[in-house]
Amino acid sequence: MARKLRVYTTRWCPDCWRAKQFLTRHGLDFEEINIEEAPDAAEFIMSVNGGRRRVPTFEMEGRTFNCSPFDPTLLRRELEIAIE
Repeated sequence: MARKLRVYTTRWCPDCWRAKQFLTRHGLDFEEINIEEAPDAAEFIMSVNGGRRRVPTFEMEGRTFNCSPFDPTLLRRELEIAIE
């Protein structure tokens, strides 16, 4: 069964762009939520990031983490992706 992955982003964020490219390159399906278009999403990421608007923030199976600044090693570890 596939894990549901949500990625909270903004349009202007280069780290978000890198994270989405990483996910696509690794064949991972994800739902992108732009926090500038969804006020509830902005509030959510602030609540899980100590009051800061950290993007990209990931939500998977009830747990959250951010990858700002973008760190492919962290993202690989958090998403349990084997090193190629």
